[in-house]
Amino acid sequence: MAKVAFLGLGVMGYPMAGHLKNKGGHDVTVYNRSAAKAQQWVAEYKGASAPTPREAAAGCDLVMMCLGNDDDVRSVVYGEDGALAGLKAGSTLVDHTTASANLARELHAKCREKGVQFVDAPVSGGQAGAVNGQLGIMCGGDQAVFDRAKPVLDVYAKSCVLIGEAGAGQLCKMVNQIAIAGLLQGLGEALNFAKKSGLELEKVISVISKGAAQSWQMENRWKTMDQHEFDGFGFAVDWMRKDLGICLDEAKRNGARLPVTALIDQFYAQVQQRGGGRWDTSSLMHLVAKE
Repeated sequence: MAKVAFLGLGVMGYPMAGHLKNKGGHDVTVYNRSAAKAQQWVAEYKGASAPTPREAAAGCDLVMMCLGNDDDVRSVVYGEDGALAGLKAGSTLVDHTTASANLARELHAKCREKGVQFVDAPVSGGQAGAVNGQLGIMCGGDQAVFDRAKPVLDVYAKSCVLIGEAGAGQLCKMVNQIAIAGLLQGLGEALNFAKKSGLELEKVISVISKGAAQSWQMENRWKTMDQHEFDGFGFAVDWMRKDLGICLDEAKRNGARLPVTALIDQFYAQVQQRGGGRWDTSSLMHLVAKE
């Protein structure tokens, strides 16, 4: 059993912290900017909560974070009440936030100055993956540090892999988001084409999902896409635009061409203009079928 803290109890962090307590049997303290959410978690999982990141991190072996963006991470890690001020030498800070690779490298350096280890560990699998403990975790950091953290991360992981040095986990998550964005646009166009052709979608999917066109998105989203149900589940358009912005910024630095990603980012901007900022990312179908 490890003494751990979890900072950020959103749709992902709340169940992830719960797995650490109930499935992993760890001693878990949580922190959330909304204290009511932290109290709700404590009532459900019987762990503890702290009023500041520093107090949550004090005495912990590992501290996990799952926040919104680079600025959110900095606000929780740095400062007099930040997590870094409470972390003891030899402990490990794990960032599950989808953020920039530059931030990961920055945190790695800042932690090292204090004798604290760091792993950037963004996740894939969405809310369902978090709830079911079936997340893909892509990590960046030192091998020895990863090896010590992995048994704890495995509590909510389907796969947990060290990709490379600090920042590599975030770069891998960018690869993931680029692939998903293009896939969803293609799936939306394909479903709309099938409907315009008068084909029965269920029969079409039953065939093509067993071949080269198969994907998680196809098998799990085709029905809701067909019915134009995008609200209240899955990964929000607002979050995807944040992620694609990170991808496009990184591409400017490394010279990668992302013409389709840039185009789909603008499609998502149109979905936002239609009031779909909180819709699932499969809502690209809305643009394809309803001009």
